[in-house]
Amino acid sequence: MSANLAQLHQALENRTALKVISGLNNFDSANVLAVARAAQAGGATFVDIAADRQLIQQVRHAIDLPICVSAVEAELLAEAVAAGADLVEIGNFDSFYAQGRRFEGPEVLALTKATRQLLPHTLLSVTVPHILALDEQVQLAEALVAAGADIIQTEGGTSAEPHHPGVLGLIEKAAPTLAAAHAISRAVNVPVLCASGLSDVTVPMAIAAGASGVGVGSAINQLNDQVAMVAAVRRLADALVAQPVRVA
Repeated sequence: MSANLAQLHQALENRTALKVISGLNNFDSANVLAVARAAQAGGATFVDIAADRQLIQQVRHAIDLPICVSAVEAELLAEAVAAGADLVEIGNFDSFYAQGRRFEGPEVLALTKATRQLLPHTLLSVTVPHILALDEQVQLAEALVAAGADIIQTEGGTSAEPHHPGVLGLIEKAAPTLAAAHAISRAVNVPVLCASGLSDVTVPMAIAAGASGVGVGSAINQLNDQVAMVAAVRRLADALVAQPVRVA
């Protein structure tokens, strides 16, 4: 195991893992590199980028953090590992929902099995679609672990409809992914990464709900200033330092 992956495993064990997501469909190399550099400068654990050989190589030369690559095709994930990715993620489905593309349980499970067959030794994270009912999310997570998933990721930011501004609105936006992290973390024996719709206000809640880490994308990758990106990552990293009491 590489030193970088060892640090990632340690962060998951300590429940302080922070993944910064540039976007599954983000192929803007300038933005992806800015996000990756901000992730390292701000204290993130690893980055998650699109499955593109050139992007992987550019990010590899720019930072020392582990590189996770997201896609919804097993072959693309295998190609990404060949190009230098350290781990892979089936998911970050949020970018597809606006297009009317749904991911149901059987498809995600089949994709997991196909990916594990192609990549028997690669660290594999799989997102559970938030469009499923919560009990179905739990059942799918259990099946995904049985099929070889090493990490389960939750989502839900696109389904949330905050009705209030400020802190209350941030909590409302995070509620679906927090609920999934709470339910799934009690059903599986692998780390759960809580992602989608989180902020520095709600990442401690994700850890309290049972997550081993968090994934954050738009709160960073939509910023236009490098300094602002670094500051945003630092706030998230700092929010993970103070360990809350896990909710039973």
